[in-house]
Amino acid sequence: AWPAILDGRDALIAAPTGSGKTLAAFLCAIDRLVREAADGALTDTTQIVYVSPLKALSNDTQRNLEEPLAGIAAELCAEGLPGSAIRTAVRTGDTPSSVRAAMLRHPPHILVTTPESLYLLLTSESGRRLLSGTRSVIVDEIHALAGNKRGAHLGLSLERLAALTGASLQRVGLSATQKPIAP
Repeated sequence: AWPAILDGRDALIAAPTGSGKTLAAFLCAIDRLVREAADGALTDTTQIVYVSPLKALSNDTQRNLEEPLAGIAAELCAEGLPGSAIRTAVRTGDTPSSVRAAMLRHPPHILVTTPESLYLLLTSESGRRLLSGTRSVIVDEIHALAGNKRGAHLGLSLERLAALTGASLQRVGLSATQKPIAP
């Protein structure tokens, strides 16, 4: 998937559970953020939106991102390079209002959310401002959304996000249960 993602193309990563699909989807985007930080060009905007149909998976994903980001920052520091201050945040229905307000003041570079929270963000002016710099969206467990009303609703939200950000929005889907996959 990396060559397609690096080329800016949309991609579907289909692999067994536990094989590293989520990290594979994030690595190219994280690499871009780290390079921008090293060049002093990392903007204070949300650039990656990760959508999970499960709130619990959203929290796990954010925690799982912190370790590689901390490792990257430590390695840069060890090499005498400027560290990357890449921020992540979770925005679900359970997110306290104080955290939501802080997110608007200091946008995370990577936003982890649910389909419903993405929809709510797109309906408010402050939410649209937060999402206006998004370059890529990663949809996990896409098989759980495809073919139902929740998936159709997410599809509309993704189109709204694409209209907000321009034609350059990259979409990456993740699934462990796509059978059969035909080219």
